Amino acid sequence: MTEKKKKTGSCEQVKNDTPERKTKFETLSGIGVKNLYTPKDISHLDYNKDMGLPGDFPYLRGVHSTMYRGRLWTMRQFAGFGSAEETNQRYKYLLNHGETGLSVAFDYPTLYGYDTDHPLARGEFGKCGVAISSLKDMEILFSGIHVDNVTTSMTINGPAPIVWGFYIANAENRGIDRRIIGGTIQNDILKEYIARGTYIYPPKPSMRLINDIFS
Repeated sequence: MTEKKKKTGSCEQVKNDTPERKTKFETLSGIGVKNLYTPKDISHLDYNKDMGLPGDFPYLRGVHSTMYRGRLWTMRQFAGFGSAEETNQRYKYLLNHGETGLSVAFDYPTLYGYDTDHPLARGEFGKCGVAISSLKDMEILFSGIHVDNVTTSMTINGPAPIVWGFYIANAENRGIDRRIIGGTIQNDILKEYIARGTYIYPPKPSMRLINDIFS
């Protein structure tokens, strides 16, 4: 028995043997995408300026010089349900079972900026995330958790400045310097406005709030 040798050859030959699905591929912006890019496609490239080393601007090769060879990625499960007390217990369970960070899922009233007792929040309390209406709720949510040693991702956009303020105030009230706590809020208001719908303000003022957060 003889094994059939795999064909090799130029790109054009391969395309003729196994034609592409479409005659033209393009991005959502209508920009054509070639089937292969080589160094010849880059007419002007300053290696240091346009690509840089790992850990250096513009970070095309990673934000840290050693990346995961130096430190493993943060393992955090997106979690949140019911009351702050219930979710606090869940976070402690996750941290005790190997999780290295936290990711807060908020319920719909919180995402829309409503308090739990608001008429429009009826029937939605804690159904798709944890309900956070006040600084007290945030204090309960992170009670007994060392926020100075664990980074927290909070998936929230519209009321992010307020919820973020709760998080900072909770840390400072426990004697923790805000400069040593870490984590993220979502800052993806365009996604909320176009796809998910959980926005409070139109895009322009929302983007202004995001820039204020950066500042």
